[in-house]
Amino acid sequence: MARTWYPVIDYLLCAECGTCSGMCAHGVYDLAAAPTPRVIHPENCIDHCHGCGSRCSVGAITYVGDDTGWVPPARGGKTNGTAGGCCGSVTEETDKKNCGCGCGNN
Repeated sequence: MARTWYPVIDYLLCAECGTCSGMCAHGVYDLAAAPTPRVIHPENCIDHCHGCGSRCSVGAITYVGDDTGWVPPARGGKTNGTAGGCCGSVTEETDKKNCGCGCGNN
């Protein structure tokens, strides 16, 4: 898990759709605040995962510590070749400790 990598929400752009909160399998977001995204456990974010940012339809998510050159897809960037972004395929039925997205939390 990362202490110097976590999502930052631009609330001026955020559409409050709840996609980011609902897709994160690592408990970074406060689900009780959804659909408004509120990061309450930044230490749970997976280093260099762009899952929630890749799914954000308005490009409102960036990351503290991002040195990859990644740009939100909604702002013209690419998803680094990962379908749905890291952790993008996790569902409620999936074992979240072994999500298989390549985030290293296996």
